[in-house]
Amino acid sequence: MAGEGAVLAMADPQAGSGLARTATVWVARLALTHFRCYARVELETDGRPVVLTGPNGAGKTNLLESLSFLAPGRGLRNATLGGVDRLPPGAASPSGSWAVAARVMSRGGEVVIGTGHEAAAGETAREKRVLRIDGIAAQDKSALTDLIAVVWLTPQMDRLLQEGASGRRRFLDRLVFAFDSTHAARVTTYEHAWRERSRLIEEQGASADPAWLTALEQRLTETGVAIAAARRELVSRLNGVTDSPGPFPRLELALDGAVEGWLEKAPALTVEDQFRAALAAARSPAGPPAPGPHRSDLKVVHAQKGIAADQASTGEQKALLIALVLAHARLIAAERGGTPVLLLDEVVAHLDEERRRHLFDALLEIGAQAWMTGTDEGLFRPLGSQAQFFRIKDAVIAGSGSD
Repeated sequence: MAGEGAVLAMADPQAGSGLARTATVWVARLALTHFRCYARVELETDGRPVVLTGPNGAGKTNLLESLSFLAPGRGLRNATLGGVDRLPPGAASPSGSWAVAARVMSRGGEVVIGTGHEAAAGETAREKRVLRIDGIAAQDKSALTDLIAVVWLTPQMDRLLQEGASGRRRFLDRLVFAFDSTHAARVTTYEHAWRERSRLIEEQGASADPAWLTALEQRLTETGVAIAAARRELVSRLNGVTDSPGPFPRLELALDGAVEGWLEKAPALTVEDQFRAALAAARSPAGPPAPGPHRSDLKVVHAQKGIAADQASTGEQKALLIALVLAHARLIAAERGGTPVLLLDEVVAHLDEERRRHLFDALLEIGAQAWMTGTDEGLFRPLGSQAQFFRIKDAVIAGSGSD
């Protein structure tokens, strides 16, 4: 049994039938402090897929969330920093600020990543997420994308292809992060500039300082065109690897947005001029909405049926999402020479047996260290000794790592 401070050691990563490729990027050790339901826990793994099973509320998803903080952003729950701090049962305040430490086997060798919540220490202080790489403070979270690619699917994303465009944009941007370490910073810069521009127009209207608006729009133009170009490039490359054999549907991707449309017909510098002029023309609160990558949408089509994803059944939509994540993983392995870490929360529960087996075979063939959760361990039995199995109950982890 593994409780606070315990370490679970794994078996030989080469165990199994030989179908699996060895992961080239994987988490070898994970240590959590004051993270959600965990006061302190440590887990050692190898490059095989990891299966976490147990009842609902046991702490399975919390482990996946901790791994999602090895990527830029606010993790798979999009949580506030303070919202992740462990709150003991019956306590009125957290027991401490959360921290995640991971020993990662990367393409360049072993690296230790530490990140966590630095609470505000005064009325004017702001809480922030700190990051250390091999013990050295890193100010830019995009440094993570050069070391490890982390992509996730959760039950909350089951309606991603059916609901509003904002969720699909965030999902696509996370896919871009794996290939472009500056994309996260551009998105953050764009969002900050957009909020500031919107605030000025709403509060000051026609009296807003034109020079300040022009400066903000220049920042939006430069970052916005770069964001749209990076998204277009990845969508184009993904379309080249989405036609894989097996029971998952073939999909086709496209981007729907003004800036993306301009980039199809003109070079980036010309599009910057178009975008800048469109923003200037949309300064009036009563005028037309300004275009930009904040309005773009990722369109997904079920290619075999020729229908948009939002017209497909719930099961087909989930299969399309899995097919997209697998295509992205293959692209990472082919172009970066390293495999992604995949976080698949309750993904297999509603797949039929054929699709479950194909998913497992695909993960083993790609060589990705996939962390999968579920309440029924039996669904993962086809993986056998090619995966590491752990059982979780009440934030206590048990298991030898091999079935």
